[in-house]
Amino acid sequence: MNKKKIKNPILPGFHPDPSIIRVNDDYYIATSTFEWFPGVEIHHSKDLIHWHLVSRVLTRQSQINMIGEPCSSGVWAPCLTYHQGVFYLVYSDLKTITGPYKDLKNYFVTTTDILGEWSDPIYLNGSGFDPSFFHDDDSHYILNMIWDHRKGSNHKGRFGGIIIQEYSTSEKKLIGPVTTIFKGTDLKVTEGPHLYKRDGYYYLLCAEGGTGPGHAVTLARSKNLVGPYEVCPYNPILTTRDHPDFFFQRCGHGDIVETQNGEWYMVHLCSRPSPVKKRSILGRETAIQKIMWDNDGWFRLQSGGRLPEKYVEAPDLTEISWPKLPERDNFTSKKLNIMYQTLRQPFDESILSLTERPGFLRLKGQYSLHSNFTQALIARRQQAFRYRARTCVEFLPSTYQQMAGLVALYDTENYYYLHVTWDEELGICLKIANCDDGTLHYCEEGSIPLKQKGIHLEINVDYEVLTYAYSCNGDQWHKIGSFYDASILSDEYGKAGHFTGAFIGICAQDISGASLFADFDYFEYNDFP
Repeated sequence: MNKKKIKNPILPGFHPDPSIIRVNDDYYIATSTFEWFPGVEIHHSKDLIHWHLVSRVLTRQSQINMIGEPCSSGVWAPCLTYHQGVFYLVYSDLKTITGPYKDLKNYFVTTTDILGEWSDPIYLNGSGFDPSFFHDDDSHYILNMIWDHRKGSNHKGRFGGIIIQEYSTSEKKLIGPVTTIFKGTDLKVTEGPHLYKRDGYYYLLCAEGGTGPGHAVTLARSKNLVGPYEVCPYNPILTTRDHPDFFFQRCGHGDIVETQNGEWYMVHLCSRPSPVKKRSILGRETAIQKIMWDNDGWFRLQSGGRLPEKYVEAPDLTEISWPKLPERDNFTSKKLNIMYQTLRQPFDESILSLTERPGFLRLKGQYSLHSNFTQALIARRQQAFRYRARTCVEFLPSTYQQMAGLVALYDTENYYYLHVTWDEELGICLKIANCDDGTLHYCEEGSIPLKQKGIHLEINVDYEVLTYAYSCNGDQWHKIGSFYDASILSDEYGKAGHFTGAFIGICAQDISGASLFADFDYFEYNDFP
């Protein structure tokens, strides 16, 4: 008997809206990246247990241009499919996310090599987000939720159901009538559609209830592509909406896959609230559940009920693991490590260089951390509740408008920043800047004059507590500042109500416009149990 278990979440940290496929013996998951560039992460597995990041899809501004877009806009809910030797990735680019409107465009890109370059995008529509491709023999269809800005005083009233339209491969555009095939259930907020064909039925899997505490996965089916769709009597298939103290929360937005041995699984997003303030510092993560089909042609969780499991029965496949990424990056490569992302745009030599000073990463100061435009920042996801991050920076500022250092951030409104700058009284010095819901605070106890060119910086996070330290030699570390609330780096905090997760990274600002550079000797990230 198979006793192997999959531990959830399978993609810890900010990895929402999973879309899964199997191609022969390989499994791939695509996840949302919002304003982080490159857009859309692809993780790979052979056994559904072990996953590793292998590529990102949208690597050029011709595929996605997010300059100036607000936080938590950009790439929403990609859908990954495979048909006759071609990978398809359809995605939304959100431009406006607050107020009654959702300004967006839906595109898709293709490739025959999922590890290689993807095509330039083909425009589809802009009627609503969460598009997905459905390939029905030689016909192709696009589904998406439709947004009705006229309805209701809140988002729940503005979801107009799920629509479908045929896509013409010869004309490279959508053709024919737009048909609303599903209005949703009483949970409302019907989005994230995925369509499957099995045993004469079309099955429609949707996310409902909003991507918060009420999130859920629901199922419907029809003998006809355009409906009518009957609602599954077991709905919602998956949810924690009635269990506010469950270890996983916000569970929803599912997609299913069949193994080569006939077993079925569903991936879905979830979050793990922090123990005291119940905030999702790690963002919305990806988990997986085993499902079973019953004699009536519906599927349910194999475990019974609607609640997700932390440990799931693994498939009957050979277990294959992957080497872990090194904890320390000494910047000896001429190419930036795949774990890093930037904000809204790719970097060129005018902003980032790994060759101007070999063995160092050089960042040339750009706009402030509050900017939705060009920032000189690289960061990676926080993937555990406890971690330590370190770097060593060489920086010689001559004005308080020049800064460089180590940052833990959620977005432009919420971050913690230990950095080198200049002060009229101290000269070149170390300072702490904390931004809380858009209000910037400088910590006086964190201001220390520096008498050397290079300084080692450290941020420690222990669940909801963040602390800073520095070192002159990399061996002896000294605490600086106080204890800070790490839980503000979460979806649930602040007035914005956004959708990403906490990152840790290095950056440089020069708002004088001189583009003063900072050299970083290394970046180190260690997770702890």
